[in-house]
Order: sequence, then structure tokens, then C-alpha cells
Amino acid sequence: MTQEKTALVLGAGGFIGGHLVKRLKREGYWVRGVDLKFNEFSETAADDFVIGDLRDQSTVRGIIDRRFDEVYQLAADMGGAGYIFTGEHDADIMHNSATINLNVAEAAHKRNIKKVFYSSSACMYPAYNQEDPDNPICSEASAYPAAPDSEYGWEKLFSERLFLAYNRNYGMQNRVARFHNIFGPEGTWQGGKEKAPAAICRKVAMASSGSEIEIWGDGLQTRSFLFVDECVEGVLRLTRSGFEGPVNIGSEEMVTINQLVEIVAEIAGKKIVKKHIPGPTGVRGRNSDNRLIEEKLGWKPSQSLRIGLEQTYEWIERQCRSNSGALAS
Repeated sequence: MTQEKTALVLGAGGFIGGHLVKRLKREGYWVRGVDLKFNEFSETAADDFVIGDLRDQSTVRGIIDRRFDEVYQLAADMGGAGYIFTGEHDADIMHNSATINLNVAEAAHKRNIKKVFYSSSACMYPAYNQEDPDNPICSEASAYPAAPDSEYGWEKLFSERLFLAYNRNYGMQNRVARFHNIFGPEGTWQGGKEKAPAAICRKVAMASSGSEIEIWGDGLQTRSFLFVDECVEGVLRLTRSGFEGPVNIGSEEMVTINQLVEIVAEIAGKKIVKKHIPGPTGVRGRNSDNRLIEEKLGWKPSQSLRIGLEQTYEWIERQCRSNSGALAS
């Protein structure tokens, strides 16, 4: 009988981690999930779920207590622009995430685990290449000279180099991907750590037709957004490939934040007035460059933004209805 494959998902209580666990279970894996908390929106599909703090070395050694066929390191201290760009959380973001990655890399090496997938972020790209909202430069080779726009981005860049150094020095086969704004159902949609698609879906869902919603900045900043199922597909393809990365996993369908609002309003069937207010916006432009992933993996994401937003809006609208008494916009 063929032995069941095993996977470890760190950050399994989070948005992408929860979706990744479900996908691995559909593929027949035995899955251990780890996080500080259970997923707040659905019951975990993991066979074993450990509530644990990955900043603690002994906890990590206890979790990585055997060889796993695949390890996915998604755990991080992160959030949307309201969390990353205010500067109020910089020390926590850098300390917590770097400590987790140092612990995981070393524990995996000590268990002779050859392959860890590490989720980096497009936030590590230089701010100076993202000042033109219509022509951002986010090819993988553009990472240096380094100048991320946030401490979150600096930590991601450090940890990329950490996992790739373990490849060079210890013969590991770690894989690194840079995520570009992943969204979808069962993600954070309120409370300050939500990202733009979820925040806008929430604001539109709570607004009556003809009323206004607040948008940080002038709304002309550009981004691309990738639906979570496509992100998971890219992660698995990279992890199981012969390419170590770093490589972008994102959509090339770039829109302004104003356009994002208009798409969501159209999905909702509402007329929405945009009220632009001061707020953290990050770089002026960012878009995934998918030439390398297509070359190396023969694949790139293809689902349209609209299709993903339709699913996400429907889910967030349900959350708003069921939480209407406890919401604050």
C-alpha cells in the first residue's frame, strides 16, 4: 500500500493557509496545521491542528517532530495598509515574523526536511520602481538595489534570503514566492488588518445605493489582486517544481482602487459615491510580472478579477448581514 503523503501548514488558521489545507486534503494528504488561533470562518480541514506560537523555539521543534513531505510556511505578523503602513506595528512585524522564519528554517534543517515553501510578498519590491501608477516595475530581478516601502517588506526580503541561504549551505530545496494581494472568501474583512478588496466589499455591502464610502487617498493608486484558489495552485506548482524562485504569484490585471470600487458597486447593483480621505496607501503602483513563472512553470494565473470579486462580495455580504449588530465601518 502506498504510504500517505504528509504536509505541514504553518499559518493554517489564516486565510491562505486555510484554503491550502483544504486543497491538500482533497489531494489525499495527511495535514498538520499550526497557528495561534483556529480559522474564524470555517472548521479546519486539517487532520491535526496545533495551537502554538511559532516564535517559541521549543514549540517549533515539537511541531516539526518528524519529516514531512511538504512544509508550507505562511505564518507572519501581517495585515492590510492600515496595519503595515502606519508605522505603529513595525517592531512587532519585524521581530515576530523574522523569529518565526529563523525557527522554522533551523527546525526543518535539523529534521532533514528538504523542502519548505516560504510565502514572501510583493511588498519587498523597491518603492522607487512603483512611483508611476501606470507603469510599475515588479519583475523578480528588479528587487535590488533593495528599498521596500515598509518594514514588512524588509522582513520579507530578509527571510527570502534566509531560506535560500539554507538551500546553498545545507542542500535544502526551499521554494520562495512573492504574493501579490491575495483575496477571496474566508479572509479578514474588518478590524484593521483587512486588505483593499475585503474592505471595499464590506463598505459597499453596508452602504445603501446612492450613499458614499470612504477611500484612502485619491484612489488612483494601482494594484492587481489574485483570487485565493489561483494562489494555492501557484504555490503547489512551485513547491513541486525544480525551480527555487523567488517568483511572483499574482495577477497581471491591474486596476486603480477607484476602478475596484466601481466593479464591486456594479456587482452589488448599487450606485456608490467615493469620498477620498487621507490614509495609508503604500506605493502608487504595483502589478505582478508573470513572465518568469510562465517560463519556469509553464503556468500563470488567468481568472478575471471580476469573477473572484463576485464570490468574495457574496461571502462578505453574508458576513455583514449576520454581524450587522457588531459592525463598525
